[in-house]
Amino acid sequence: MKVVLAYSGGLDTSVILHWIRETYNAEVVAYMADVGQGGEVEAARQAAIETGASEIIVEDLREEFARDCIFPALRANAVYEWYYLMGTALARPVIARGLMRAAKRLGADTIAHGATGKGNDQIRFELAAYALQPDIRIIAPWRKWEFKGRSDLMAYAQEHNLNLAAAPKPEYSMDANLMHISYEGGVLEDPWVGPPAGMFRMTTDPEAAPDTPELVTIRFEQGTPVAVNGEELGPVELVEKLNQLGGRHGIGRIDIVENRFLGMKSRGVYETPGCTILLHAHRAVESITLDREVQHLRDELSPKFAAIVYNGLWFSPEREALQSFMDSVQERVNGEARMKLYKGRVSVEGRRSHTHTLYDEKIATFEADEVYNQADAGGFIRLQALRLRTMGAKRISEGE
Repeated sequence: MKVVLAYSGGLDTSVILHWIRETYNAEVVAYMADVGQGGEVEAARQAAIETGASEIIVEDLREEFARDCIFPALRANAVYEWYYLMGTALARPVIARGLMRAAKRLGADTIAHGATGKGNDQIRFELAAYALQPDIRIIAPWRKWEFKGRSDLMAYAQEHNLNLAAAPKPEYSMDANLMHISYEGGVLEDPWVGPPAGMFRMTTDPEAAPDTPELVTIRFEQGTPVAVNGEELGPVELVEKLNQLGGRHGIGRIDIVENRFLGMKSRGVYETPGCTILLHAHRAVESITLDREVQHLRDELSPKFAAIVYNGLWFSPEREALQSFMDSVQERVNGEARMKLYKGRVSVEGRRSHTHTLYDEKIATFEADEVYNQADAGGFIRLQALRLRTMGAKRISEGE
């Protein structure tokens, strides 16, 4: 039996690697997707070999992640429950796709993951896996073994002398990628308790951020960001550049209690500097390039798109159908936004489009003009008021 394990090098997947070998007498290949988590990769590679992996595959998926997941979600203005930009949810489809490619290449009919039985990630990984290979077998140890929590895993690791050099050791769990870092569990499980001092990794405390604002200009082509301050950049480089700029000014921190797909509420703390800037800049360019009714229709569908992604249905026909609509809307979204970064806030300083603007100063002006007859507004208002006047007359006649 050959199992391909989605491996991070943390406590859970280190124990899982050893546990699967012992429980199933299986060969375990550790698959590690590099989606921008940084220095964890090399430490995890060595830990996997020492823990008994027959092979470790490290695949750089940063370009795929940005191009195929982050930017499509940006074009849809996808935000879950008003605040969450879904850095974790968006990384899972590309990781699952890489995992399934590896399993097919290795001739493995089984995959495994370290997601718990309470979380969203088990759903995301497994729905993606079944969509890509319907007959795949999946081992989810947290739904099978006798361990109850972190202390049980630590005891198992010590008993079997497992290398935990790559495992994070703070009093909460952390998941990093190109788009964001998420923090949950441990001391954060009490929603009244603030994040521990020094927890954030990507962003400066807004109170300690520079006292001078910084301006950044972002150019979009068909809703996709392509340049920062006039410099054309690839997807990864562009997100990294904005992470650096936003991080310096404390942009993109949120602390929320979100509704998981399984029905429970969960407190999550996130920092997403670059994509927070991108979301505001994207909306700014849309404000002058999209027709009102098209924009409003898209805005009605954006929360639905976000819920689909959050719930792990990236490879579903409904997400693909909505994506087609979102991308067609974006054909006119060509232009630039100038953003001000200051003390944890990002605000719009200017927006323009040389090719697709619908903003016409001649119509919008409060000065004298020859293209708009203000008297026409009277008839428009009377027609709009017809039903209100009818209802008002009826209520008055009834003594209300």
